[in-house]
Amino acid sequence: MKLTIIRLQQFSAQDRLDLGKVWPGKDIAALERGLDEQHQLFAARFNDRLLGALRLEISGTRGKLYDLQVREVTRRRGVGQYLLEETLAQNPAISHWWIAQDGDQPPAVIAAFMQICGFRRQSDGWIAGGF
Repeated sequence: MKLTIIRLQQFSAQDRLDLGKVWPGKDIAALERGLDEQHQLFAARFNDRLLGALRLEISGTRGKLYDLQVREVTRRRGVGQYLLEETLAQNPAISHWWIAQDGDQPPAVIAAFMQICGFRRQSDGWIAGGF
C-alpha cells in the first residue's frame, strides 16, 4: 500500500489510537474538537495506520505548522518530509510558511531536516516562502 497524506477532519477509533502513539500525552479528543477551516490536521497514512501528523493554522496567506511528529519506529524513512511537502502542496493559497521549533529531536537533527525541506532558521522557528 502507498503512503498517503490526508487532512483529518473526523477521527476513527483507530485514528485516535494511532494519534496517541504519534503524540503521547496529548488530549486527542480536544484536538479533534478544535479542528475547523483555520485549524487543520494532516497525517501520513500507511496500511490504514497513521504514522505521523502535524497541525496547521491558517491565517490568510500564512500557514503556521505545529507538532510535526512521526512515530519513533517509522522515523528516518522520509515520512516526515513527505508529510511536510504534501501539506504545503495541498495548500497552494498559502505563500508564507512558519514552523514551530517544537520537535522532540536534538536541535541538530531538526536543523538538518528543516534545511532539507527548504526552510530557513529564524529565532522562533523556521520559515519558507515570502516572509
